[in-house]
Amino acid sequence: MKLITFEMNGYRAIGAVLKEDIIVDLHESYKAYLQSQNKYRYEEIANAFVPSTMEAFLQGGDEAIEEAKKAIAFAEQQEDATTRKLIYARDTVKFLSPINNPEKIICVGHNYREHILEMGREIPEFPVVFAKFANTIIGPEDDIPFYPISEQLDYEAEFVFIVGKEAKNVKEEDALDYVAGYSIANDVTYRDIQRRTLEWLQGKSVDGSAPIGPWMVTRDELADPSGLGVTLKVNGEVRQQTNTENLVFTVQKLIAFLSNLMTLKPGDVVLTGTPGGVGVAMDPPQFLKDGDVVTIEIDKVGVLENRVKAQGGN
Repeated sequence: MKLITFEMNGYRAIGAVLKEDIIVDLHESYKAYLQSQNKYRYEEIANAFVPSTMEAFLQGGDEAIEEAKKAIAFAEQQEDATTRKLIYARDTVKFLSPINNPEKIICVGHNYREHILEMGREIPEFPVVFAKFANTIIGPEDDIPFYPISEQLDYEAEFVFIVGKEAKNVKEEDALDYVAGYSIANDVTYRDIQRRTLEWLQGKSVDGSAPIGPWMVTRDELADPSGLGVTLKVNGEVRQQTNTENLVFTVQKLIAFLSNLMTLKPGDVVLTGTPGGVGVAMDPPQFLKDGDVVTIEIDKVGVLENRVKAQGGN
């Protein structure tokens, strides 16, 4: 499934994307399904198994996914699904980031060999880990805000995985069982701010610096996260191109490593690193400017596209 968080006229819910242009409201469709089964306390059951926020939904694990499939099948069979607001046309809703309030956003630096070399570094023995926060998250239809605190706004294409169940001391061979699904992010970075201290956080944590989307592809649809092509374009010009086979630390290794350090929770977002071709490493450097369009495509996941928009103040 392709799972989204969507918004329409102030109403926000989670949904599933069918045929690219049909959106099923999972929570409302599940309530309607339960009613059709003459279930008492159908609202309470729906709130428990298929709630309206992605973070709460993922806490239900595989059982929640299976119940959501029932909701989809039910909605598709209803002739009046649109009037009952179980199904929406794609062009009537706004896609938000699939995850909007995770407990943790964990980023991995120096995880593609070509990017490590272009930045003049050595292959790390352990993953380089840093953080972003929920204030950075924007959706696939939002502009990337460019605040006048810097003139060095840069892009970083990222393959993302989202944690599906609590993970602690997980073995590599079991790691993918803990993934809910996969998405795309742009680890937007203010380079001069990033580099004014040894620690990168301040250049990575500016409001709106983590576009994520357009959806989360569930693990049952994308069983193998290796071998996926990754391409980033700025105004149609290819800047980054790689394959997830080139990751130094694979998704499995990252889950094992991170879950040894900290307990991963459902809805936690992990950005697995960016390939070579970032703007700061070009000769001369090529930073983003107002009006630039950044497009990231990852095989079997989708396309994330955002426009840069200059802001009047921070």
